[in-house]
Amino acid sequence: MSAVTTLPWGRALTREDLDTMPDDGHRYELIDGTLLVSPAPMLRHQLAVTRLLRLLTDASPTELIALPAPFDVVLADRTVFQPDVLLARKSDLTARDLPAPPVLAVEVLSPSSRSIDRILKYARYAEAGIAHYWIIDPDEPALTAHRLRPDGSYQQVAHAIGDEPYEATEPVLVTIVPSALVTS
Repeated sequence: MSAVTTLPWGRALTREDLDTMPDDGHRYELIDGTLLVSPAPMLRHQLAVTRLLRLLTDASPTELIALPAPFDVVLADRTVFQPDVLLARKSDLTARDLPAPPVLAVEVLSPSSRSIDRILKYARYAEAGIAHYWIIDPDEPALTAHRLRPDGSYQQVAHAIGDEPYEATEPVLVTIVPSALVTS
């Protein structure tokens, strides 16, 4: 039997409301008090997440940690995201969440999240001061890397497709081949 959650009407949702969501395999996030619900991801998505997580973990210095979703990144009381993969300073983490911008946020595109990841999260991550934002398209396969400019907007710094390697120099030194992330 699944849990029933009653949401408040007439006001924006908060982090406290998010805590009442059921543990049902869906991902619950908030953008400016609006609830986003995503279904469980597909195989290619999960392959990309687990392989990228391993690469980032192996490449990270001891002060950084790579984590997969679900793990809350609290950008404001009414904006809580769960990037597919994040790279954070260990000193910024709490047992419950990351109440500071991660060093890197990565979203792996899904049919239900394409425009959210490319438009909405892109804008919110830049506003929050997240220095690096990568988008992985498991269908193409491709990786697009963005770096935050001093003016607070993202600049695309790389776009690797298929077997073309992306040799990242920041936030960590790592080489990523998009096709290798999703080949089963």
